[in-house]
Amino acid sequence: MFERLLIANRGEIACRIIRTARRLGLHCIAIYAEADAMAQHVRLADEAYPVGPAAAAESYLNIPAVIEAALASGAQAVHPGYGFLSENADFAEACQAAGLCFVGPSPDTIRLMGDKAAAKRLAATIKMPLVPGYDGDQTEEAFTEAAARIGYPVLLKAAAGGGGRGMRVVHQAEDLGAGISAARREATASFGQDTLLLEKYIDHARHVEVQVFGDRFGNVVYLGDRDCSLQRRHQKLIEEAPAPHIPGETREAMAEAAVRLAKAAKYVGAGTVEFLYTDRHFYFIEMNTRLQVEHPVTEMITGLDLVEWQLRVAAGEALPVTQEWVHGSGHAIEIRLCAEDPARDFLPTGGRILHLNWPRDLPGRRIDAGITEGDIVGTYYDSMLGKLIAWGETRKMALARLAQLIAETHLAGVITNRDFMGAAIRHPEFAAAGIDTAFFERHAPSLVGEERGSDLLLALAAIAVTLQSSPGGTEAGDPWTALVGWELNLPMRSRQRFQLGDVLHEVSISLSEGKLWHIQVDGRPGVDIQDPVLKEQAISAVIGNMTVRAQVIFDGPAIWMINDQKTLCLRRDEPLARADAAGSGLGGLTAPMPGTIIQILIKPGDIVAKGKPLIILEAMKMEHVITAPHDGTVAAVHFTAGQQVKEGADLLTLAAEGG
Repeated sequence: MFERLLIANRGEIACRIIRTARRLGLHCIAIYAEADAMAQHVRLADEAYPVGPAAAAESYLNIPAVIEAALASGAQAVHPGYGFLSENADFAEACQAAGLCFVGPSPDTIRLMGDKAAAKRLAATIKMPLVPGYDGDQTEEAFTEAAARIGYPVLLKAAAGGGGRGMRVVHQAEDLGAGISAARREATASFGQDTLLLEKYIDHARHVEVQVFGDRFGNVVYLGDRDCSLQRRHQKLIEEAPAPHIPGETREAMAEAAVRLAKAAKYVGAGTVEFLYTDRHFYFIEMNTRLQVEHPVTEMITGLDLVEWQLRVAAGEALPVTQEWVHGSGHAIEIRLCAEDPARDFLPTGGRILHLNWPRDLPGRRIDAGITEGDIVGTYYDSMLGKLIAWGETRKMALARLAQLIAETHLAGVITNRDFMGAAIRHPEFAAAGIDTAFFERHAPSLVGEERGSDLLLALAAIAVTLQSSPGGTEAGDPWTALVGWELNLPMRSRQRFQLGDVLHEVSISLSEGKLWHIQVDGRPGVDIQDPVLKEQAISAVIGNMTVRAQVIFDGPAIWMINDQKTLCLRRDEPLARADAAGSGLGGLTAPMPGTIIQILIKPGDIVAKGKPLIILEAMKMEHVITAPHDGTVAAVHFTAGQQVKEGADLLTLAAEGG
């Protein structure tokens, strides 16, 4: 076994690799871009080296810079993690040329299986069923002909890489050109290559994958399967092992096919063979030549450490077990905690983490994360902040533990999908394992509706503001200490207005002499609250015979309220600012998220129709198209392509038609 390991990655996966490498006694070396100088993976490593500016293309994807850091550090091996350079054959070759052990398959295998088109051709030679597709000439005309032959809807996919990047579903011929352009941009930004392939898009299928592992002696085993069907933007959000409701003979046939493919590819290391599954039939779609984000669920049911296996196999050791010794027990489920807003079509978010409480480490529970309180979540990299994983003897037990993990995860300062994920695993269809790739498409609106808004948290927020504004207390009849809502000879009354997303809520408070707070939210029937206490970023109070609690984090005009099921980012209403915005004669289009302007599709003076694409904005490797909200004339464009913008920045001014 080598002694010094460089981890060519960042965030959660770098921290996870460091954990195992340190247990094995290895000296851990990190790399970092300028934006990550104080990141957790840098702090955890034994030493760290800078590799360039914040943009991934100039740092984590910069092969010469990463190799230079490895050589300068005296590293003997390089672990690429997942994403970035993990499936880049040129990087694997560069490591070998520099005398470094690359923890992964050979460059030839990466090149063969990392190219989705080549992988499908190999799969065809061993009689694996394939989804109808096209992988030939890259002209738009050729794709148009292929799509017409295959039949819409079709799926455009980056031939290199994975993780849902460079993928677009196209439902009709007139949208194909725009889909090709967008998929190429994402593929180039994420993997440095823009080659695409085309597949028939199969609605309501399941995404099932088999974990395989090979060594340098020709041994290959499979470590069970996983269901990764619950996705948004073709990126997984919930994964579980084993995949539920698959007949035993089908499960076995899928695993055997995965092993045959790995052997045909002379595969070494950890790999994943991915299938679409529907009605007892499975179709090969691709092989990922790296460790998967969802590997913890396999580790939880097998009791194995896949990173340790990777390191040992890379060092030339044989697999520690044969197939007969691989056993799984129980069920494991993982959710990805991401910096994104489900209420705004999962747009990436960012900001400083003001408060962070991870759940306690207990049997059957696991947290893999790459952030700590005080970190800044930027827009240069993937939106995933961490993963919550739960194991149980049954799927029902695993779900109960996962619900506890989500409830105990409190994060303020950055909007996340935490509440949405909690609502998703509580959904009856998910509880019954009625899952497929269209689950979120069907249920996202109702799940967002469940996690948006909370009368209880709004009421507690109003009380917290009142208590914070009255440092001497709220004793009725004492105007000098009750600074909010005092009226002569009357009980204290006040109104608090909070902006939650696009909705303005009004909370009315009246305080009786018996210290009973009567609260009404938006005029609905009120509730009586007793004995509220605001202390150390937390508020507690009594409703009837029940004590309720919530975290309260004040951040200027923003107030973060968090309890077991909900996280609300409220903003104190500012009527003057709202009036100024409403009084403007021109319509400003603002950035819905912080990011980089990729393309400007209009210029001042252009007349545009409602829905016309105006600007393409990229953040966290995802694109968002800004469209015209109404007919009008472009009066001004305030930025140029390549510039960074903050959330809420005025991108352009659109004069209404006839205005």
